[in-house]
Amino acid sequence: MSKDSFKTRLEIAKNKVNKDKNNQKNQRNSNFGKAFKLSTELVAAVAVGTIIGFILDDWFGTKPWLILIFFFVGVIAGITNVIRSAKNMQK
Repeated sequence: MSKDSFKTRLEIAKNKVNKDKNNQKNQRNSNFGKAFKLSTELVAAVAVGTIIGFILDDWFGTKPWLILIFFFVGVIAGITNVIRSAKNMQK
């Protein structure tokens, strides 16, 4: 085996190892992004529901009933959004 042949094979092996490491790093970043997206969808739905309930309570003078109702509607909507997004991510 010549030195050039060995060096060529060594370079190919190093490139393959570096490529595998980059793929693993990208996969970790992608998973973090997915988790951030799911948590944002849940928090946003709850916040929007609560704000709508607060505005309607202030308007109709029914505090705290509409805040509570729209809070729970926001929770349910957020959970369904998270489930739907998670199913789409699995495809």
